[in-house]
Amino acid sequence: MRKILIIGGGYAGFYAAWNLEKRIKAKEAQITIVEPRPYMTYQPFLPEVVAGSVEARHVAVSLRSNLRRTRVVPGHVTSITHADKKVVVRMPDGSSRSLSYDIIVITAGAVTRTFPIDGIAEHAIGLKTVEEAVAIRDQLLTAFERAASLPDGPERRRLLTVTVVGGGFSGVEVFGEMLSLATSLLRSYAELNFSDLSFHLIEASGRILPEVTEKPGRWVVHHLTQRGAHVHLNAQMVSARGGEVVLSTGERYATNILVWAAGNASNPVVASNTDLPVDARGLLITRADLRVGTPEAVVEDAWAAGDNAAVPDLAMNSSGARTVPNAQHAVRQGRLLAKNVAAVIRGELPREYLHHSLGTVATLGMGHGVFQYRWIVVTGLLAWFMHRGYHVLAVPTWSRKVRVLMLWVSAFLFGRDIVSLESVQQPRAAFLRAVPPVPREDESTETRRAS
Repeated sequence: MRKILIIGGGYAGFYAAWNLEKRIKAKEAQITIVEPRPYMTYQPFLPEVVAGSVEARHVAVSLRSNLRRTRVVPGHVTSITHADKKVVVRMPDGSSRSLSYDIIVITAGAVTRTFPIDGIAEHAIGLKTVEEAVAIRDQLLTAFERAASLPDGPERRRLLTVTVVGGGFSGVEVFGEMLSLATSLLRSYAELNFSDLSFHLIEASGRILPEVTEKPGRWVVHHLTQRGAHVHLNAQMVSARGGEVVLSTGERYATNILVWAAGNASNPVVASNTDLPVDARGLLITRADLRVGTPEAVVEDAWAAGDNAAVPDLAMNSSGARTVPNAQHAVRQGRLLAKNVAAVIRGELPREYLHHSLGTVATLGMGHGVFQYRWIVVTGLLAWFMHRGYHVLAVPTWSRKVRVLMLWVSAFLFGRDIVSLESVQQPRAAFLRAVPPVPREDESTETRRAS
């Protein structure tokens, strides 16, 4: 029996394992997946989790519930030695464990790209996980509660100031959704008005949404500006010390919420802790059939897909083009990878990966969106419906599709839930307040003597 080891349970890893179970019999191979979280996160819905349009658990697809024949190992892979066909896994308790394999599938994904900027470690929060999305939402809702109790002044304005760094899809979508949520919250807070809000989107280049052409990108900037946002182009964050944002343009202001969505960086285990070939960006050098290696030389029994792989984009005419790191490619690469692994095990030839883009679509908040397919551009309410329609079809499992649709209907009929559960991050606080202090031994002795 062959041992297939999958590193990472994101899009590509989940779909690879899911399809391997369908294509390989139990007696042919044992499948193991290593993933620190017990679920796959459907990341395109994270901005809607922030806005309260989608429940947090509805974007988390359980690995154990859906991968019935796959052994799930909770942990982080810290090194891959393909020469010995072994990986080292850091377990939740901090211990290390070695796993052996016959075939390795590396779908570890990417990590958040950060820079050594003073203050971001203390104040910024990313947007890669469900936990981060929930925390951002609770911070915004709590800020409204606190601001409503304060008189007009600098502290109220600081509480209602939001900064998002990064003008890619993740940054623009979470920015638009937070702006939409904040605007709708004003109906529930008579003490506050629109002039109290201050939303800032910071992008180092001269345009946002590089995945679309320049004209729709300019439309998005104009649209967000009309809704009262500040879009800072050709601007870099110099400092965030003490919650004060300082930009390379000389602008500075105090912010309460700082969301970091400035792109992806290569996964450390792939970039620095493997003997497999990587390129200058720290991505695995991958053939068009998803085997690790070059067209001239393949690395036997090593496969890669998703954001940690430099997969040739055969749909592009230019030489050296690589598939962009997005969900469209990761899902389809995961499926093809499973087919190819099964084919090679049975002595057949693998197929090359070829996918023509279905277009790009982004939500900009409730009722606002942008879509582009080649020269066709759709904006506004129709694009927003297209975004929702595409992603409810794309989210894995029928249970998740139905739950998301039911929540959308509920929100349409009754409005979004605006309850903050920020205290859930300190679940024992209420209990500890109720526990009486235990007297010290010398205090107990003095009490007995006095009585």
